[in-house]
Amino acid sequence: MGLGADAWLTLVVIAGCLSLLIGTRIAADAVLLAGVGVLLLANVLTAEEALSGLANEGMATVAVLFVVARALKETGVVSWISTQLLGRPKSIPAAQFRLMVPVALSSSVLNNTPVVAMLIPAVRDWARRNKLAISQLMMPLSYAAIIGGTCTLVGTSTNLVVNGMLMETGTGYSLSMFELAWVGLPCVVLVIAFTLASSRWLLPNRDGGPEPELDVRKYTVEMLVEQDSSLAGRSIEEAGLRQLPGLFLVEINRGGTAIGAPSPQEILLSGDRLVFAGDVRAVVDLKNIHGLVVAEDQVFKLSADQSARCLVEVVVSADFPMLGKTVKDMGFRHHYSAAIISLSRNGEDRQARIGDMTLEPGDTLLLETHDSFVEQQQFSRDFLLASKVEDSRPVRHEFRKRAAFILAAMVLLVSFNLLSMFEASLLAAAAMVATRCIRIHDARNSINWQVLLVIAASIALGVATEKTGIAGALAELIVTGASTPTLTLAAIFAVTALLTAVISNLAAAVLMYPVVIAAATQLGVSPLPLVITLMFAASSCFSTPIGYQTNLMVYGPGDYRFSDFLKIGMPLTVLVGALCLFLIPLVWPFHPL
Repeated sequence: MGLGADAWLTLVVIAGCLSLLIGTRIAADAVLLAGVGVLLLANVLTAEEALSGLANEGMATVAVLFVVARALKETGVVSWISTQLLGRPKSIPAAQFRLMVPVALSSSVLNNTPVVAMLIPAVRDWARRNKLAISQLMMPLSYAAIIGGTCTLVGTSTNLVVNGMLMETGTGYSLSMFELAWVGLPCVVLVIAFTLASSRWLLPNRDGGPEPELDVRKYTVEMLVEQDSSLAGRSIEEAGLRQLPGLFLVEINRGGTAIGAPSPQEILLSGDRLVFAGDVRAVVDLKNIHGLVVAEDQVFKLSADQSARCLVEVVVSADFPMLGKTVKDMGFRHHYSAAIISLSRNGEDRQARIGDMTLEPGDTLLLETHDSFVEQQQFSRDFLLASKVEDSRPVRHEFRKRAAFILAAMVLLVSFNLLSMFEASLLAAAAMVATRCIRIHDARNSINWQVLLVIAASIALGVATEKTGIAGALAELIVTGASTPTLTLAAIFAVTALLTAVISNLAAAVLMYPVVIAAATQLGVSPLPLVITLMFAASSCFSTPIGYQTNLMVYGPGDYRFSDFLKIGMPLTVLVGALCLFLIPLVWPFHPL
C-alpha cells in the first residue's frame, strides 16, 4: 500500500522528534509538542485530534495517581514500604533484586500502573536512605512491572482486551487465567537476570557518585523516643537509625546517664533522648520517623496545626533585637510563632541545651514554624536570610492506616474488574482528600505536568500514524513478507514492538489483531501462537519511555534521558523476543486448523 504525502510528513516529524530526544537534552514534552504542532499546522491533524491526548483516559489516570502517591508519602505509607518491605541492601544488584522480584510478582495479579505509582516515592526514599543511585532503580522498577504483567490475563489490560477479541472472533480459543505464565515466568527471570548483569554498564549512574561533604551548617538535635513507640525494644540498627545519610547518633541520654557513641546493637527504651548531629536534610528525615519526636519542649507549644508546620532556616543579623539574651528568656516562640529546634554556629556542634544558649550574629537557626513564616520575615531586619527547607512538613503518621486502606481498596477494585483504573484511582484520590490524608493545595501541586504533556503529545502522534496509514502499512508487511509460521511470529513481534514505540501498546495490539488472524488463516495454522506473540510483543515496551505508561512515570523521577531507554531496552527487547519465539511454538504448536 502506497503512502501519501501526509504519511511521509508524519514519518519525517516522528523521526525528527526521536533524533532530538536521543541526541539532545531538550525536554521531551517540548520536542513532542513541537512535533504535534507541525502536524497540526500542516493539516495532518485536526485540532480535536491534536488535543485528543488531553482527553485520554490513560493520561487522566496518571494525573490522578500523582495525587494518590503524594498522599501516601505525606501519611508515611511510603516510608513504611521503603524501610519494612525493601530492607537495607548492600549493593545496587542486591537492591535491584529486592525490588524487581516482588514488583514482578505483584504485577502479575494487580494492574501494574498503581503498583508503580505506589512504589515510585518509596523507591526514591529508599535509595536516598541507602545511598543508592536512583537512576539504577527506577527503570528496573518499570521493567519488572511490565514483564510481571505478562504472566496472567489480569496483569495488563492488553492481555484482557486481546483475549476478549480472540473469543469474539469465533476462533474457538480462550486463555485461562495463568496460561500465559508458561512463557511469562521465563521472561520475568530473563528480564531480572539481564538487568542485574548489565545495569552497571547500560543504566546511568548520575546520582550515584561520591557522597558530598556534609553541609557546613551542622545541627545537633535531640529526639525523644515516645511512650509506646514501635522503636522501643529494638536495636539502633533494627530501628533504621544507623544508616540515615548525613546523620550520626552522638549519644543516648537515659535517665540522666549519657551513653556516648552507642553501639548499633544498643536497645532503645521509651523516654530515651537521642542526640544526633547532621545536616538539615538529615534532620528532616529524623523528624519523619514514626515514634520519634523533637525533645525540645517548646516545639509542642506551637499553636499552628502540625500539618501546616514546616522547617525554616534563618540567619541571625546584627540587628536582632534580643542579642545577648538566652533563648529561654527572650520569648522567641511567642514573638515569632516559631520554635528553635537546633542551632549551628560556624559549623560547630553545640554543647549546651538550646534554652540556655545566647544568640550571636551569624548563627543559623533551624525553626519549626508555620507555612507563612518566610513570607512574613523575608524583609525583616532581624534575619539576614530566611529560607524554607524543602519537603519538611511533618509526616502525618496518624493517617497512615487510613491511606493504606484506601490504596488497598483501589487495587482490589481494579484487580476484580469492579471499576476501571481511572474510576478507581479517581475515587481513591477523592477519598484521600476527603479523609484529610492530603490537603487540596498539595493535591494540586502533586501533579507532574511535564509527564502528562509527554503522554498527551505521544497519543496525538499515534493518532497521526493511524490516520495517515503508516501503522496499517507496517502491519500489511507481515502478511506479504512472511512465508513460514516462524518468520510470521518474528514479524508480528518486530512490527508490534515498533508500533508500541509511537502509539500505546493497547492501540498497537488492537491494530495488529486482525492482521494476525489473517496471517494465521493464510498460513493454515492455529491463531493461538500468533495471538500470544502479539500479547507479549505489545508488553515488551522497554526501548522508549513513551512506549509504556510506567516508563513515562519513572522517566522524571529517575532523571533519565531518552537514550537511556534505548541502551538497555533494545537488547532486552531482542532477548525477550527471541525467548518468546522459542517457547511459544513449544507450548502452543502450529497445528492445522
